[in-house]
Amino acid sequence: MLDWLKRADTKAKHTPAPRAVSHRTIEVDGRELPLVIRKLGHARRMTLRLAPDGSEARISIPSWGRVGDAEAFARDRADWLAGQLARMPEARAIAPDATLTFRGEALQIAWTEKAKRKPVIAEGRLIVGGPVEGLSTRLQRWLEAEALAQCAQDLAHYCARAGEAVPRLSLSRAQRRWGSCAADGSIRMNWRLIMAPDFVRRSVVAHEVAHMKHFDHSPAFHAHLDALYEGEIDAANRWLKRHGRSLYALFG
Repeated sequence: MLDWLKRADTKAKHTPAPRAVSHRTIEVDGRELPLVIRKLGHARRMTLRLAPDGSEARISIPSWGRVGDAEAFARDRADWLAGQLARMPEARAIAPDATLTFRGEALQIAWTEKAKRKPVIAEGRLIVGGPVEGLSTRLQRWLEAEALAQCAQDLAHYCARAGEAVPRLSLSRAQRRWGSCAADGSIRMNWRLIMAPDFVRRSVVAHEVAHMKHFDHSPAFHAHLDALYEGEIDAANRWLKRHGRSLYALFG
């Protein structure tokens, strides 16, 4: 699978750590791109992806796979990687009058130094004050706080539907996963999901809650997820596949 970002297998406690990691480079469209090759015990085939920020190409191979074959696999698909790089969203800076997306809504950053430092949403604008030098940091902290609050509500909702106790929740800054579940049952959610529409974020939370009962991606898991999530899982997955990269255009 050549998807740039895979939501499947977000159950971290069933994802063994890589046995070995090989760092190499390949030439893609005239530039040297780092190539990270990981041997995974659960992998059944080679998968090639581009990091969400375009910084490296990543290949996962079965534990019995050969690193040389993986490197050749990537070189044969250099044109595909070049196409993925070309479609990377242009990095955007956080600055007054720039646009920031919050829960799927585009908001104009209305900065005034004398305004309150805590952002306030009003009429399609995000009003925020304080020194302009710390604007990006303040907005990211606000987004992370909102992400934690919204995900906590989602988690309580889906745990109630599933008849599960609410586990510990924390945020992640993962480059590959939107959500994960640790061996102790705690759940981590990618804070950038607060910029996506609500139905997308909620689908990921429901996905993780479904993993609390089913530790794989079996038909039973998907049936349980369908029963938990009120929306269309396929629609949420399509959104992430098409627009997930855009969530990395801000904040580095």
